[in-house]
Amino acid sequence: MAKRDYYEVLGVSRNASEAELKKAFRRLAQKYHPDRNPGDKEAEERFKEAKEAYETLSDPRKRAAYDQFGHAGVDPGMGGTAGAGGGFGGASFSDIFGDVFGDIFGGGAGRGGSRAYRGADLRYDLELTLEEAVMGTTVRIRVPTQVTCQACGGTGAQPGSQPETCPTCGGVGQVRMQQGFFSVQQTCPRCRGAGQIIHDPCTRCHGQGRVQETRTLSVKVPAGVDTGDRIRLAGEGEAGQNGGPPGDLYVQIRVKEHPIFERRDNNLYCEVPIPFVTAALGGELEVPTLDGRVNLKIPPETQSGRLFRLRGKGVKPVRGGPVGDLLCRVVVETPVNLTPRQKELLREFEKTLDEKGGSHHNPQSHSWLDSVKKFFEGLKL
Repeated sequence: MAKRDYYEVLGVSRNASEAELKKAFRRLAQKYHPDRNPGDKEAEERFKEAKEAYETLSDPRKRAAYDQFGHAGVDPGMGGTAGAGGGFGGASFSDIFGDVFGDIFGGGAGRGGSRAYRGADLRYDLELTLEEAVMGTTVRIRVPTQVTCQACGGTGAQPGSQPETCPTCGGVGQVRMQQGFFSVQQTCPRCRGAGQIIHDPCTRCHGQGRVQETRTLSVKVPAGVDTGDRIRLAGEGEAGQNGGPPGDLYVQIRVKEHPIFERRDNNLYCEVPIPFVTAALGGELEVPTLDGRVNLKIPPETQSGRLFRLRGKGVKPVRGGPVGDLLCRVVVETPVNLTPRQKELLREFEKTLDEKGGSHHNPQSHSWLDSVKKFFEGLKL
């Protein structure tokens, strides 16, 4: 099958610059790379075709031969200038992986031609009170992390000296082994992937380019956060290596239990014990909220477990929306530590209830007893 024109393959003009060639190949590699198209033979062939075209046109000597003689000028089988591996051999293969694939998959060249590495992301667990989480706050945290060594500026070399490009891998950090049609890349055994060799390491960081420090950061916590939320502080993670960008710091939120309130989504819940007399006759109680006190009206004949909703006294969602409510569940408290006289009064009170029939004053209790009676009568059958 006849090969397509390399410029056509990359979709560039014949006077395209090196940057334009790299941009075009990066776009095609992202689209057709085998790792992104497993099992797709057509995508694999398109990827090989684009790689061969980029390898040829990114090499000035090969490009000149291709422009003058076409495929015959670079096809080794026709006396061309390509290496023994055809479109997949040659030194520019390493350039493809170091320059283009590094940009796609997170690598890239740093200072001095060495490979740059992004710093690691960090996590900090921040414990807040419910009030801080609902209202928002600003806290200062201390984070141990790796920072760029100020003595050597992150080079890892003693001030006054510079790292040298590794002669084995040419600063790429990888070496290629060619076995017929296939190429295998491995970490350079001499520089261990750094791409550079330091003969006179910095005495402060011992050649690492980074040192351990504890940094103090100010974290603004927005109102409405809850357990499980996290705040991203871009660039506050570990420093990168060889000029690479720093990582990020993720502040993980955990809200402590509150002695009064329980949060469920954007609502707050609390239990309010009320005296027996207040439940029977009604009254008014003072209940707390996160932003002050409010009076809660208790109607007469209130039963234990009844919920009272205080609208807008809950949590404002961190991502916007209506404010939640505070739901107060009243619990009727049975009197304890009664005096003889108080017990006597209660017995007299109970007699007055029986005089008019218990079902009139205690409908739920008598309804339940009737159900139990019918249940046992059914068992006798």
